[in-house]
Amino acid sequence: MYAPERQQEILRLARDGGRVDVVSLAEEFQVTAETIRRDLKALDRAGLLRRVHGGAIPAGRLDFEPDLAERESTSADEKDRIAKAAVPELPTEGTLILDAGSTVARLAAAIPLEASLTVVTHSLPIAARLADHPGIQLHLVGGRVRHRTRAAVDAWALRAYGEIRADVAFVAANGFSVDQGLTTPDLAEAAVKRAAVAAARRVVLLADSAKHGQEHFARFGDMGDVDLLITDSGLSPEDSAAIERGGTEVVRA
Repeated sequence: MYAPERQQEILRLARDGGRVDVVSLAEEFQVTAETIRRDLKALDRAGLLRRVHGGAIPAGRLDFEPDLAERESTSADEKDRIAKAAVPELPTEGTLILDAGSTVARLAAAIPLEASLTVVTHSLPIAARLADHPGIQLHLVGGRVRHRTRAAVDAWALRAYGEIRADVAFVAANGFSVDQGLTTPDLAEAAVKRAAVAAARRVVLLADSAKHGQEHFARFGDMGDVDLLITDSGLSPEDSAAIERGGTEVVRA
């Protein structure tokens, strides 16, 4: 099969299934993963597909959102390093907001047992992880729970965040960049993230480098709203410098 024929079939599979991944395509066409990456790059350059970590989605699908299980397994090593690097950013005492997100959930699991903190979260998985922590006063923000992310959204959640002031918020994003800011696929979830950012004196973004340059449907802030970005070493020094010129400190774990 010639490259143009393979790329046409990859495009069909992406449109039919909503996304394609490098490993499955390499097996399907009996070629190397590097060959598939070149195909995806060519399709992305042509505006037919949009590359994401590990694969691609059809162009224009800015509303694509992986489910919770997929988020947990994607870039797992990078997320573990980011969470470990975020632990020193926890205050000795004080109040945290923990946003819904798989990397933030890893940070929640890494909070030391000797910590004495008040934690506010609208994430059911994070609340479950912290419910038995001996040093944490846990506040669970209510609202309509989105099945895809297990996060509370809408008026109750917005009202709760409007009534508090936290020392630091650890937030997640599906996409981030200097030009496009912070984005996520769902408008309701974006509104809660925006409220969480506004409720904190300091904002720390936890996001793996694969999300850099990704753009999704709902925008909830600028990079300038973020005091510190903790990402992995996949973010290039040039991109890191561009972000820091806007006033956001960058840590590459």
